[in-house]
Amino acid sequence: MTTYLFTHRDCLFHDTGAGHPERADRLRSVLHRLDLEKFPELQREEAPLADRETLELAHTSGYLDHVDAMAPDAGIISLDPDTKMSPGSKSAALRGAGAICAAIDKVMETTETNAFCAVRPPGHHAEAGRAMGFCLFNNVAIGALYARAKYGIKRVAVIDFDVHHGNGTQSLFENDPDLFYGSTHQAPFYPGTGGANETGVGNIVNVPLAAGDAGLQFKAAMEDLILPALENFSPELLLVSAGFDAHEKDPLANINLGNEDYAWISNELMRVADAHCQGRLVSILEGGYDLDGLSEGVDAHVKALLRA
Repeated sequence: MTTYLFTHRDCLFHDTGAGHPERADRLRSVLHRLDLEKFPELQREEAPLADRETLELAHTSGYLDHVDAMAPDAGIISLDPDTKMSPGSKSAALRGAGAICAAIDKVMETTETNAFCAVRPPGHHAEAGRAMGFCLFNNVAIGALYARAKYGIKRVAVIDFDVHHGNGTQSLFENDPDLFYGSTHQAPFYPGTGGANETGVGNIVNVPLAAGDAGLQFKAAMEDLILPALENFSPELLLVSAGFDAHEKDPLANINLGNEDYAWISNELMRVADAHCQGRLVSILEGGYDLDGLSEGVDAHVKALLRA
């Protein structure tokens, strides 16, 4: 199995200001962990810029015009109370959307491949018409819709193990039975969505976890509910919103996953991809705000992809 790493230095120039948890050091810690000496097997690729047509697969024209108009030439502005833009932010966000689309090209056109996209800002809170929760463009939803538009596949699944519910991804998927979204997340917690009763048209599976839950509850949620539903959906492509803020070291939440839990779920998702998608899996970085916890979680995740 060949694993591709998509990233770009532009993602380091999205400046969120002093004290903001979604900072460039997050990506630096990940890339340092995945450096050539430690991970020589990774096939490294530069993330391209996504074009407007690709962004419009998931976002309204009016919202994209708003982002263009708000993009500053200097300083930092706010798209919402949590989501900032600096002069480097738009390019960073375009690289994130471009990364997942280029990674999908690799796995769709090359056999025995998977990919991890190390990019920022994250994406899963962004809705069709608004930025939210550090996110400008919903990378994973753009990727799902891009794969269907370009390759003619029908069923695409997203599994999201970020500690926050991916409200944006759910809102973009919930009325389409050929898009599947499964999420574990802390609740009650930001953004306030993701109840077990939110099932879309039978294509959404949310399993809220309580503050203090750890690997035992996470594995039960996946084994009892999300993975069986995913297998039943039988995706042609599997995408992963890989957030590492449920790590026991993370300061922004209260779920206590360890590195072994990230390795376990990564192996399980590769098993499903092998069974249903010819191994076609693309993972993209979402949250994770303790630098050690983030880099350790990514290490476990990518090692599982490489061993597949």
